[in-house]
Amino acid sequence: MRDYYEVLGVERSCDAAGLKAAFRKLAMEHHPDRNGGCEDAAGRFKEINEAYSVLSDDQKRAAYDRFGHAGVNGNGGGNGAGYADVNDIFKDVFGDVFGDMFGGGQRRGRGGGPARGQDLRYDLEITLEQAYAGAEVEIAVPTAMTCETCTGTGAKPGTNPTACLQCGGAGRVRASQGFFSIERACPRCGGSGKLILDPCADCHGHGQVRRTRTLQVRIPAGVDDGARIRLTGEGNAGARGGPRGDLYIFLSVRPHDLFERDGLDLLCTVPVTMSTAALGGEIEAPCLMGGENCDGQCRQTVKVPDGSQTGRTIRIKGRGMPSLRSRERGDLVVELFVETPTRLTARQKELLREFDGICSEQQHPKGASFLGKAKRFWEEVTGA
Repeated sequence: MRDYYEVLGVERSCDAAGLKAAFRKLAMEHHPDRNGGCEDAAGRFKEINEAYSVLSDDQKRAAYDRFGHAGVNGNGGGNGAGYADVNDIFKDVFGDVFGDMFGGGQRRGRGGGPARGQDLRYDLEITLEQAYAGAEVEIAVPTAMTCETCTGTGAKPGTNPTACLQCGGAGRVRASQGFFSIERACPRCGGSGKLILDPCADCHGHGQVRRTRTLQVRIPAGVDDGARIRLTGEGNAGARGGPRGDLYIFLSVRPHDLFERDGLDLLCTVPVTMSTAALGGEIEAPCLMGGENCDGQCRQTVKVPDGSQTGRTIRIKGRGMPSLRSRERGDLVVELFVETPTRLTARQKELLREFDGICSEQQHPKGASFLGKAKRFWEEVTGA
């Protein structure tokens, strides 16, 4: 008689998950039904099942590890006694794949009982202003509703569904295949356990009708693109009086003309004139408004330091997005863009040439630094 660990191809230190994975792989490979009833496959399958029935039981495994086959003889190992529990073992190992195919256990909605309605998804696009301040939005959602005419039974008023003769009202039928029995939904009644001989004229026997419902959705301040809102019990109606499913609203924030969001910060690029950038001054930057901490202003005065260059950022505390889960607020980050004037008059060009003539490298430090690096590069390339 072979060592059980050798039969399953695992080490003696293998944990329960490893045993289960090894058994699943070998049982699927050597199952008689998959090998045309081959006697060798049946013998190998029996050996695999016997090994797993011992090693998957903590007490039996401890006895086997200490005394070998003598420790489990007559207790589910060595004499084929463990083979009688094949349904229980398969239900344990393959239950996550085949659900309730193997006998035993309580099933959801069995015998035509109430079944929970399906969850629904609704994609909603909102503006950045709504995400900033929060909003109440009205949406129209196509939903399966319980038919009021038949109160969800599917049968014509004054009549009742009748029990399915094929499954006896259980909603499921059982059939034996190989070494275990398989239970599946009744093909005649679809698992409901009932047949509707005289269907409702409004729902045509389904017990539900399609309606568009109008809902008010509260958008909390601070939501970001990709956020999800769950409305419990606003999904499809459940079958046979079951509870309603939920409605999941997936939010997307429409791109804004002025602002770009970066976490809780709002980024805004503001053009400034050459003279303002050179001399310093004040400009006005736009701000989002609304929400509990809003000061009622949609513009913010920004001081531009003299000598500012394109790309310089000025941070304004507390004028960014609110946090969804705290009282924290982000900042408004103003990025300066120094704009070169166009369509100059002859006089303006003359003044600029005069100004350029009296400027030195000290007024253009970046240009001077670049020119120095460029000269060294040219000298290295040309050797001159």
